[in-house]
Amino acid sequence: MSEISENSLLDKVKNAFTESIQTQISATESLSATIVQAAEMLVDSLLKGHKIIVCGHGRSNANAQFLVTNLLHRYHLDRPSLPALLIGLDGTLGSSIIADNNSSQIFIRQFECVAQQGDILIILSPLGREEAILNLIHSANSRELPIITLTGRQNDHIRGALGEEDLDISIPAQKETRIIENHLLVINILCDLIEYRLFSH
Repeated sequence: MSEISENSLLDKVKNAFTESIQTQISATESLSATIVQAAEMLVDSLLKGHKIIVCGHGRSNANAQFLVTNLLHRYHLDRPSLPALLIGLDGTLGSSIIADNNSSQIFIRQFECVAQQGDILIILSPLGREEAILNLIHSANSRELPIITLTGRQNDHIRGALGEEDLDISIPAQKETRIIENHLLVINILCDLIEYRLFSH
């Protein structure tokens, strides 16, 4: 490996760290209050015996799975499970839904089957313009379920579909990779706040 190529790789690594750090600094200033508000919404719903429904579009499905795992199992504390449900398209279920339905409706059947009054829907959508996600939001609105979205800077479509009581946690970045990695940080913070509010005593 030549010295030039090594320097080039080092520059890419440093640039990735710099981009991520700058995004997090910006998010600290713009999103901290919204994240606390989202955590309070989730805690209130859980205390009333409701569940959290989570959906991640595309690669964000991995973050959605991680969030549900943290709620059902644990984040830091050894504590009772919290009711959380993943809407996803893994395996045979995903293939069947896509084969038999319009792709813009891929999340609707699962959501309408499990959603109940008082539940909260969390949506992870880095690009913020997927028709399947917008349809899911409309379905949640029709059932008067509160929604928390994790998006990126280009999220006008989702913002326009949300209700007044819904929350959007918009990562101040345009690059999808930076948005997804910072969604994971937000998920960790939310889980930390939930455990602190419910079990710190």
